[in-house]
Amino acid sequence: MVCGLMLKIRALTRPGLSPVDLDLAAGEAVALLGPSGSGKTLLLRAIADLDPNEGAVSLDERGRNAMTAPRWRRQVTYLAAEPGWWSARPADHFADPAAARGLLPSLNLAPGMLDRPIVELSTGERQRIALARVLIQSPRVLLLDEPTSVLDQETTRAVEAVLRERLESGASMMFSTHDEALAKRLAGRWIRMTGGRASLEAGSAGP
Repeated sequence: MVCGLMLKIRALTRPGLSPVDLDLAAGEAVALLGPSGSGKTLLLRAIADLDPNEGAVSLDERGRNAMTAPRWRRQVTYLAAEPGWWSARPADHFADPAAARGLLPSLNLAPGMLDRPIVELSTGERQRIALARVLIQSPRVLLLDEPTSVLDQETTRAVEAVLRERLESGASMMFSTHDEALAKRLAGRWIRMTGGRASLEAGSAGP
């Protein structure tokens, strides 16, 4: 893990979410665990400043209020469990489709999949293409909502490998999951969410 503080969260709250304090280091992954409706998505979206919230969030000591919302979200990027699409083909969602095609095989996707209609893709294929859409922008903090929820074991491992490479390069990550085995493999710490309250637990990331 690359050392150094990156994301700092202090008293972050919004309706349905009790105040959260957390420091996230460069190269660190934190897993959010808990049942549906426990506040995992609320927390991720609040960090990304996608919903009204209160509290202080900073990146390398620079507060998010000191930069525009688009700039913050390019660096601290949220990926929904069911991402949105605004065009018929995946390729139209990438500024550089050629670079995206180079990334897809590592996610167990054929490069030509970018040219297929989105409506013909499976949920898992759309999920991974949306992940590629985020990764190609090289955000410093990844906020991933159930990134492997519909994937089989082999494909989950492929996605894990890609995410682990990003961590090793110095990016940070928070991800929600119902899969405690995934949390144990990938995250150094866990946050257990219950009724909108966050409880930090030690983890044991490893292969």
